[in-house]
Amino acid sequence: MGAQHASRLSPECETQVILNVYDLSPANSYTAWFGLGIFHSGIEVHGKEYGFGAHDFPASGVFEVEPRSCPGFIYRCSIVLGHVEMPPSDFRLFIENMASEYHGDTYHLISKNCNHFTNDVASRLTGKTIPGWVNRLARLGSMCSCVLPESLQATTVKQLPEYHDFSEDDGTESISTATPRTEIYDSDQEKHLLSAQEAAGEVAFIKEPEKNR
Repeated sequence: MGAQHASRLSPECETQVILNVYDLSPANSYTAWFGLGIFHSGIEVHGKEYGFGAHDFPASGVFEVEPRSCPGFIYRCSIVLGHVEMPPSDFRLFIENMASEYHGDTYHLISKNCNHFTNDVASRLTGKTIPGWVNRLARLGSMCSCVLPESLQATTVKQLPEYHDFSEDDGTESISTATPRTEIYDSDQEKHLLSAQEAAGEVAFIKEPEKNR
């Protein structure tokens, strides 16, 4: 019976689950030797990379980009976490449901950041977690957040997310919602994760399932 079930699965159903890690700061080149650093991570499945970013709206903060090409960050390395047998259409439903749990306005650098997202996805798909060093600074920050600047404890982008629809018939996507706002609030320091230009071009937010909106 198991062999019959396996024969029904097409080759594209099996895919690697890969963690792509990026540097947020050039200082990582020095601090990484001590097991510390500020990192962004995305999870790659079926040829696309998924991450979690901040905006000011109670809607999906989960976005997709081309693997190892997340704009605004410096690619560091990739780590294979495991494999999963899941058709692209089933995975799309899975990631859309994840998007309903990760709204852009709930992003917090210490308590709910991109690495918490990738760890959650990896755990649900493979039963494994991401390496501890990827999100170590956030864990340390949760114990001593009083010493961290407020700008590092919460980062947001003032923009309306742009979503892509997924077609189960041919696996293609189409843009489906409003144009992002051009109004971005910056300070002297970089406080945002994704600029409006990045969100409008290389980054596409994942739409939540209809029942959740």
